[in-house]
Amino acid sequence: MKFEYIKNKPDAIFRRLCGVKKTTFDKMIEILTNAYKLTHKKGGRPRKLPLEEQLLMALEYLREYRTYAHIALSYNISESAAFQIIRWIENVLVDAKEFALPGRKALLKSDNEFEIILIDASESPIERPKKNNASSILGRKKDIL
Repeated sequence: MKFEYIKNKPDAIFRRLCGVKKTTFDKMIEILTNAYKLTHKKGGRPRKLPLEEQLLMALEYLREYRTYAHIALSYNISESAAFQIIRWIENVLVDAKEFALPGRKALLKSDNEFEIILIDASESPIERPKKNNASSILGRKKDIL
């Protein structure tokens, strides 16, 4: 298991590998455990991977932009299972209040000064030469077989 290998690493190496601190990782596991208990309180089939591995898989997906096929292969599950697990973890963590960003009103009320950088990411058409008949005529029809 990947988590068993990295859980005893120093904090700096753990953060480089996962993208979050150990305390944040533990808090995420706590939130996921509560959500898992709520969804499976009536029973159900347990997942193949423990929650730590599932969270590590989701963080790996978000950090490295790997495809679901590659992640599924490295965790020995199906691609659809990897997709479902990652989406479930993302939804649970987004709904958690501990990881919510402050709203616009809270930012306006605070005394902190923020520097805003805007990036223009709008689409622009690619400039290509116009097609006309002179450049597209290949030859006379009787020369072409």
